[in-house]
Amino acid sequence: MKVHHLGENSSILNQFIAELRDAAVQVDAMRFRRNVERISEIFAYEISKEMTGNPLTIQTPLGIAEAPVPCEEVVIASILRAGLPMHYGLLSYFDRAQSAFISAFRKYGKDNKFTISLEHASCPSVDDKTVILCDAMLATGASLELAYRTLRTRGTPAKVHLAAIIASKDGVAYLKKNLGSHKELSLWVGAVDDELTVKSYIVPGLGDAGDLAFGDKL
Repeated sequence: MKVHHLGENSSILNQFIAELRDAAVQVDAMRFRRNVERISEIFAYEISKEMTGNPLTIQTPLGIAEAPVPCEEVVIASILRAGLPMHYGLLSYFDRAQSAFISAFRKYGKDNKFTISLEHASCPSVDDKTVILCDAMLATGASLELAYRTLRTRGTPAKVHLAAIIASKDGVAYLKKNLGSHKELSLWVGAVDDELTVKSYIVPGLGDAGDLAFGDKL
C-alpha cells in the first residue's frame, strides 16, 4: 500500500492544517468546516493525478483544443460525522461521483478499551469503480479498515484511496500491516503525528473533528 504524505513539503495545505489545529481558530465552526473542505479539495486534485485519463476534444470559438481528463467512475465514501466536510470538498471536484456514507463509532468497555461498531452503510455498487474513502482523523486505523471491508461487500473496486487529514504513526502502521497486501489500496494523509494516547487520541492532533465541525454530542 503506497502512502502519500502531502504535508511533507511546504504548501498552502499546511496553512489550512495549522488553522484546524489552532485552538483560537477552532472556535469558529464554519471556518473549521471550510478548512476541512479546502484540504479535501487539495486531496482531490492530488488523487486525480493518479487516475487514468482519456483525451477530451473541445470546440472553442477559435478552434479545437485537447486535454487529457480523468475517466474513472468515482464513488466518494465518508465516515460520519467527521468525514462529512471532507465529502463535500471531494465532491466539489469530483462532481459526477456517486456517494456512500458509513456510520461507525467507538464502543468503549473497561480500561479504555474499545471496539469499532458499524451501525449503517449506504452505498452503491463499487464494482470496477474508484473509491475515495475519507475520515478526518486516522487514529488506530480500525475504523478505516472496517469501512473498507464493508465497502468490499458492495463489489470489487478497481482502486481505493483512503484519505485522512491527520494520522498517527500507529494508525498508518496498522493499515500497512492489515491492508498492505491489497494492491488496489493507497493512503493519502496531510500530516502524521507521533503520539497515540492510551485512549487512542492523536497528539498533538486537533481534538474531536466531528464536534468541532458540528457541535458537541451527548
